[in-house]
Amino acid sequence: MKNGQPPDQFKSGYVTIAGRPNTGKSTLLNRILGQKVAIISPKPNTTRNRITGIKTMPGAQIVFLDTPGIHLAKKELNKRMVEKAVQAAFEADLLYLMVQADGPWVEEDFYTFSALEKTGKPMILVINRIDLVEKQTVLPVIDQSQKLFPFKEIVPISALRGDGIEELLKATLPYLPEGEPLFPQDMVTDQAERSWAAELVREKVINLTREEIPYSCAVVVTEWQESAKLIRIRAVIYLERDSQKGIIIGRGGAMVKKIGQAAREEIEQILGAKIFLELQVKVSKDWTKKPEMIKRLLGVRS
Repeated sequence: MKNGQPPDQFKSGYVTIAGRPNTGKSTLLNRILGQKVAIISPKPNTTRNRITGIKTMPGAQIVFLDTPGIHLAKKELNKRMVEKAVQAAFEADLLYLMVQADGPWVEEDFYTFSALEKTGKPMILVINRIDLVEKQTVLPVIDQSQKLFPFKEIVPISALRGDGIEELLKATLPYLPEGEPLFPQDMVTDQAERSWAAELVREKVINLTREEIPYSCAVVVTEWQESAKLIRIRAVIYLERDSQKGIIIGRGGAMVKKIGQAAREEIEQILGAKIFLELQVKVSKDWTKKPEMIKRLLGVRS
């Protein structure tokens, strides 16, 4: 064990990062790990499945579960996403509830809190985006939160800039059980490379196209071949309607080329390898409304 510590002194456990959509959960995970394992976008409901991130430090290993935003879901896809988030909360040793620093709690914050409270797990309130507001704006949020629930800790942070992250990690350790590491100490995520590459392509679709596309898009890697000099990746972008296909392809194939180039460059940078990325665009009509298609395209288990 590192630093000569006996196994019974080492702490390891699961922390679920939860909150309403677009509170910066994935940005926080990437910041804690010091590298990108979860895609990010200014558009809500970007995260669809839970993402595991592993932070190993002297004396402790924290396994973070980044989850889809919890909200009052009406569509089949969104219901599945919320189910995954709540399930991850029940599996954790500690919960982070993330809210925004720019004002009082909104309805979806209370909805998320209610879902998490039912787990009976200890909870740390994480107030994000303190870099965007004056200090006096954050104080009423802290006061409101303290009156609502006996949070174990309340930690203001900026996930984007990294402010408060060390304080958050220190606040986390007392609530983890003692035990040996749950994963190899050099491991940062258990996410398969194929799934991660598919998510990167989807991130580029979200950030490069207009609003109607992101919620109708899924990406599946159909081929992954590695050689000494090149990794060949083929992926399919699935959409719900024929009208969306033209938007993704673009005039003369310009948009799909732009999406592919942006994804390829980032995959190359992270993997440190030359990448050939081929994208196809297909329509699976109304797939977000069909439970079987959701499971097939997103790899969601029942």
